[in-house]
Amino acid sequence: MSKDGKEIVNSYSKGFVLGAIVGGAVGAITALLLAPKSGKELREDISRKSSDLIDKAQDIIGEKQTQILTGVNEGKIQAEKIVQNAKEQAGSLMNSADRMIQEARFRASSAKEIIQDNTTKIMDAVKVGSEAFKQEMASVKSQDTELL
Repeated sequence: MSKDGKEIVNSYSKGFVLGAIVGGAVGAITALLLAPKSGKELREDISRKSSDLIDKAQDIIGEKQTQILTGVNEGKIQAEKIVQNAKEQAGSLMNSADRMIQEARFRASSAKEIIQDNTTKIMDAVKVGSEAFKQEMASVKSQDTELL
């Protein structure tokens, strides 16, 4: 039930309880006043009926307090569950993020090693190629000098 729905039901409950108490009191007083009794008997009846009404009102108030406390306690339990669930999900996300960062670092480190290894191979190949070119140029120069 939505919050607004609970407020409406709660409002109706309060109105019903108040109406029952007031209606009972008015009805009891009317019955006592219209009944043919002596002043002493009438006062005793009013006192007894008032005590009964107060007892009923206290019982109803006690029940409503119990219902309210139960609702509050259930709300606290639900809130604690929500907080615990959020903490668990946050922890799970943090663990996943840590694993992804570690994996990215490992891959970056591996890629760096591969690049360094390939760079060394390329540098060696360039040196070998350069030396071969120099030797070829020297060979061509010596052949040109012989021909002249």
